[in-house]
Amino acid sequence: MNDVSPPAPTVRLDVWLWAARFFRTRALARQAIDTGKVAVGGQRAKPARTVRIGDAMRIERAGEFFEIQVHALSDVRGPAAAAQAMYAESEASREAREAARALARAERNGFRPPESKPDKRARRLIRALGDIDAS
Repeated sequence: MNDVSPPAPTVRLDVWLWAARFFRTRALARQAIDTGKVAVGGQRAKPARTVRIGDAMRIERAGEFFEIQVHALSDVRGPAAAAQAMYAESEASREAREAARALARAERNGFRPPESKPDKRARRLIRALGDIDAS
Protein backbone atom coordinates (compact mmCIF):
# COMPACT_ATOMS: atom_id res chain seq x y z
CA MET A 1 0.00 0.00 0.00
CA ASN A 2 1.12 3.47 -0.82
CA ASP A 3 0.91 5.85 2.16
CA VAL A 4 1.90 8.90 0.10
CA SER A 5 -0.73 11.60 0.41
CA PRO A 6 -1.26 14.11 -2.38
CA PRO A 7 0.62 17.38 -1.91
CA ALA A 8 -1.25 20.21 -0.20
CA PRO A 9 -2.75 22.64 -2.72
CA THR A 10 -0.72 25.79 -3.19
CA VAL A 11 -1.01 28.97 -5.23
CA ARG A 12 1.56 31.60 -6.17
CA LEU A 13 1.48 34.68 -3.95
CA ASP A 14 0.93 37.17 -6.78
CA VAL A 15 -1.93 35.07 -8.18
CA TRP A 16 -3.56 34.71 -4.76
CA LEU A 17 -3.38 38.47 -4.06
CA TRP A 18 -5.00 39.11 -7.43
CA ALA A 19 -7.70 36.47 -6.87
CA ALA A 20 -8.41 37.83 -3.35
CA ARG A 21 -8.91 41.27 -4.94
CA PHE A 22 -6.17 43.09 -3.07
CA PHE A 23 -4.78 44.27 -6.41
CA ARG A 24 -6.52 44.87 -9.72
CA THR A 25 -3.93 43.05 -11.82
CA ARG A 26 -1.25 40.44 -11.27
CA ALA A 27 1.32 42.97 -12.43
CA LEU A 28 0.31 45.37 -9.63
CA ALA A 29 0.43 42.50 -7.13
CA ARG A 30 3.88 41.53 -8.35
CA GLN A 31 5.09 45.14 -8.12
CA ALA A 32 3.80 45.43 -4.54
CA ILE A 33 5.59 42.21 -3.60
CA ASP A 34 8.83 43.34 -5.26
CA THR A 35 8.74 46.70 -3.44
CA GLY A 36 8.28 45.05 -0.04
CA LYS A 37 4.65 45.96 0.56
CA VAL A 38 3.69 42.32 1.18
CA ALA A 39 5.11 40.22 4.01
CA VAL A 40 4.25 36.58 4.63
CA GLY A 41 4.95 35.31 8.11
CA GLY A 42 6.74 38.56 8.96
CA GLN A 43 9.24 38.24 6.10
CA ARG A 44 9.44 39.75 2.64
CA ALA A 45 8.29 37.37 -0.03
CA LYS A 46 8.84 36.79 -3.72
CA PRO A 47 5.99 36.69 -6.26
CA ALA A 48 6.43 32.96 -6.89
CA ARG A 49 6.25 32.05 -3.19
CA THR A 50 3.55 29.50 -2.51
CA VAL A 51 0.65 30.49 -0.30
CA ARG A 52 -0.80 27.90 2.05
CA ILE A 53 -3.90 27.88 4.17
CA GLY A 54 -3.08 29.39 7.56
CA ASP A 55 -0.37 31.77 6.32
CA ALA A 56 -0.31 35.19 8.03
CA MET A 57 0.23 38.21 5.76
CA ARG A 58 0.72 41.93 6.12
CA ILE A 59 -0.26 43.86 3.00
CA GLU A 60 0.16 47.58 2.35
CA ARG A 61 -2.11 49.03 -0.31
CA ALA A 62 -2.57 52.76 -0.93
CA GLY A 63 -1.33 53.64 2.55
CA GLU A 64 -3.64 51.14 4.26
CA PHE A 65 -2.33 48.09 6.09
CA PHE A 66 -4.10 44.74 6.18
CA GLU A 67 -3.11 41.95 8.57
CA ILE A 68 -4.81 38.80 7.36
CA GLN A 69 -4.89 35.03 7.77
CA VAL A 70 -5.38 32.88 4.65
CA HIS A 71 -8.48 30.64 4.85
CA ALA A 72 -8.82 29.44 1.25
CA LEU A 73 -6.79 29.22 -1.94
CA SER A 74 -7.85 30.13 -5.44
CA ASP A 75 -6.12 31.04 -8.66
CA VAL A 76 -9.32 32.36 -10.24
CA ARG A 77 -10.63 35.88 -9.66
CA GLY A 78 -14.26 35.62 -8.66
CA PRO A 79 -16.89 37.85 -7.09
CA ALA A 80 -15.97 40.11 -4.18
CA ALA A 81 -17.93 38.03 -1.68
CA ALA A 82 -15.95 34.91 -2.65
CA ALA A 83 -12.69 36.85 -2.47
CA GLN A 84 -13.43 38.10 1.05
CA ALA A 85 -14.13 34.53 2.16
CA MET A 86 -10.55 33.58 1.21
CA TYR A 87 -9.06 35.42 4.21
CA ALA A 88 -9.88 36.83 7.62
CA GLU A 89 -8.62 40.21 8.70
CA SER A 90 -7.62 40.69 12.33
CA GLU A 91 -9.81 42.98 14.41
CA ALA A 92 -6.81 45.16 15.38
CA SER A 93 -5.97 45.67 11.71
CA ARG A 94 -9.55 46.63 10.86
CA GLU A 95 -9.72 49.12 13.76
CA ALA A 96 -6.37 50.68 12.81
CA ARG A 97 -7.53 51.18 9.20
CA GLU A 98 -10.80 52.76 10.35
CA ALA A 99 -8.91 55.10 12.70
CA ALA A 100 -6.54 56.13 9.89
CA ARG A 101 -9.49 56.79 7.57
CA ALA A 102 -11.24 58.90 10.24
CA LEU A 103 -8.05 60.93 10.78
CA ALA A 104 -7.63 61.51 7.02
CA ARG A 105 -11.29 62.53 6.75
CA ALA A 106 -10.87 65.02 9.62
CA GLU A 107 -7.74 66.50 8.02
CA ARG A 108 -9.54 66.94 4.69
CA ASN A 109 -12.46 68.71 6.38
CA GLY A 110 -10.14 71.45 7.66
CA PHE A 111 -9.18 72.56 4.11
CA ARG A 112 -11.68 74.68 2.20
CA PRO A 113 -10.77 75.46 -1.41
CA PRO A 114 -11.67 78.96 -2.60
CA GLU A 115 -15.16 79.29 -4.01
CA SER A 116 -14.06 81.40 -6.99
CA LYS A 117 -10.99 82.57 -8.86
CA PRO A 118 -8.95 85.33 -7.24
CA ASP A 119 -9.86 88.83 -8.44
CA LYS A 120 -7.38 91.29 -9.89
CA ARG A 121 -6.25 92.61 -6.50
CA ALA A 122 -5.79 89.11 -5.06
CA ARG A 123 -3.78 88.04 -8.13
CA ARG A 124 -1.45 91.02 -7.65
CA LEU A 125 -0.94 90.07 -3.99
CA ILE A 126 -0.25 86.46 -4.95
CA ARG A 127 2.26 87.60 -7.55
CA ALA A 128 3.89 89.95 -5.03
CA LEU A 129 4.29 87.07 -2.55
CA GLY A 130 5.86 84.96 -5.26
CA ASP A 131 8.43 87.69 -5.95
CA ILE A 132 9.74 87.51 -2.38
CA ASP A 133 11.68 84.34 -3.22
CA ALA A 134 13.21 85.95 -6.32
CA SER A 135 15.31 88.44 -4.37
